[in-house]
Amino acid sequence: LIQSARSTCYTLSASRPSSALGVSIKIDVGEGEPLESALRRFKREVNKSGHLMDLRHKRYFENSQEKVKRKIVQARNRKRLERMQKRRMQNRT
Repeated sequence: LIQSARSTCYTLSASRPSSALGVSIKIDVGEGEPLESALRRFKREVNKSGHLMDLRHKRYFENSQEKVKRKIVQARNRKRLERMQKRRMQNRT
């Protein structure tokens, strides 16, 4: 949690050395905003960036065949989610 010298605005940030992943996520916290909501927004941004998932996959060695299988499963899940969302949007109208 970093307090800016110019104003009473706080900034949540997570950064690693540039040699690791180069992750830099910053969230500006408003003056009257509760810390819990700022943390919630911060967690959402970290999840959206995808760096935690990348770290999870790099925790152990993954050969090329396992990587291809994982990518196929991810694509299948992504397509399934797209189909479900498309169906939901059609049912709305």
